[in-house]
Amino acid sequence: MIRTGIAAFAVLALAHPAAALAGADDTMPTPSMTVAPPDLELIWQDPGFRKSFIGGYGISPEVEPRISNDDLALLELVRQLMPEELPAAESLLRDSATPEASAVLDMTLGGVQFQQEKLDEALANYRVAVSKFPSFRRAYRSIGLICTRQNKYDEAIAGFNKMIELGSADAYAYGLLGFCHTQKQDYQPAEAAYRNALLLQPDNVEWRLGLTRSVFKQGKYEDAASLLDVLVASYPDKPDFWLLQAHTFLGLKQSMKAAENLEAMDAIGKSTADSMYTLGDIYVTESLPDLALSAYRRAIARNPQQSPQRPIRAAEMLSFKGGLTQARDLLGTVRETWGDSIGDTDKRKLLKLQARLTMNGGGGDEETVKVLEEVIELDPLDGEALMLLGQHYARNGKPDQAILYYERAARLDAFAANAKVKIAQIYVSQARFSDALPLLRDAQSLKPREDVARYIEQVERASKAKR
Repeated sequence: MIRTGIAAFAVLALAHPAAALAGADDTMPTPSMTVAPPDLELIWQDPGFRKSFIGGYGISPEVEPRISNDDLALLELVRQLMPEELPAAESLLRDSATPEASAVLDMTLGGVQFQQEKLDEALANYRVAVSKFPSFRRAYRSIGLICTRQNKYDEAIAGFNKMIELGSADAYAYGLLGFCHTQKQDYQPAEAAYRNALLLQPDNVEWRLGLTRSVFKQGKYEDAASLLDVLVASYPDKPDFWLLQAHTFLGLKQSMKAAENLEAMDAIGKSTADSMYTLGDIYVTESLPDLALSAYRRAIARNPQQSPQRPIRAAEMLSFKGGLTQARDLLGTVRETWGDSIGDTDKRKLLKLQARLTMNGGGGDEETVKVLEEVIELDPLDGEALMLLGQHYARNGKPDQAILYYERAARLDAFAANAKVKIAQIYVSQARFSDALPLLRDAQSLKPREDVARYIEQVERASKAKR
């Protein structure tokens, strides 16, 4: 988002440096806006641009090359060819930009080539300009701009830094310097550069957003939230600002403030499935299951073509936090939305969750068995379903059936330890201590647990007492 805006500005500023300095606030895009191509005729006729392009280089000879009257006349002729006859202007400059000529001609040739998208040739001429005149700070600025355009961030940073070292910098140089550091994920210098850019152009959205992201990436959430207050107030219809501030509030452990932002996004019609899932997760964490259910349903409605995996996970979260009724309702929405299109893997997850909900929430025993047997039919080696069936039959006083399912689960490595403990517990309830102990020891060897170790000691004492 920010890269689009900055890259668009780079095209404008590199081809037309004076115009970029004179009035770019009006053309700089907001993050979600597209940028219209610059009006070359208006830019070339701008008095400030003509002055910087044609002459005035002798004022500060320590940082700008001197230029002869003949070269000034040549530049005026080049200007007259703009912008309709760029190839002719380039040809004229190529013939004149000799090794002995002023570095200004090489600089101008680079600008003409850039306008024709001859980026490599343009960059080469900017480098010729600084080799002729090492303190040519405008040339370093152009090197920074074009390297930014080409994603050569180290070279761009070097160019901007040299310009600043020579005592000249503007908001755009600082802002693009911050952008380059951001692309390298070096957020401390990015922050410093963006702060300088924002100081010079406090109303520039790109610099404020760049600074916000830089401090956010460093975990400076209070700074980020403060910066976003301005962006949200100025652009309440931009969902990216609401969303970024929501994540900032989450970083500050202010989850309900984050929820307010996400609800505001939904109110202006800019929410997404992802933002609604995040909102639902917040409400689950805050033990607000009804609000969570509403958010999750809105997430499904935002994108009915999505996979059912995430809403099933959302239902699991609700069930874990005690929202059993809401979890069942959400599973009902999943069934209504996806129906028979649910794949086997997701269907097994849904059915197992449904079984747990019926077992924990007072559902009928027959319903539980039916659901779990459907899971087993889909996958006979589903250890979780086998364990749940064993648990069901154990609770309902049918130990032999429970053992059958636990034994099937015990053949699966991932469930062997827990299944053997469950079988041992049934044996202990039947006072079959000698049968229980080998199973408990096997389970402990597979997966050592302190509670199982203590249980083994208790069973051993009970076994000895029985003798």
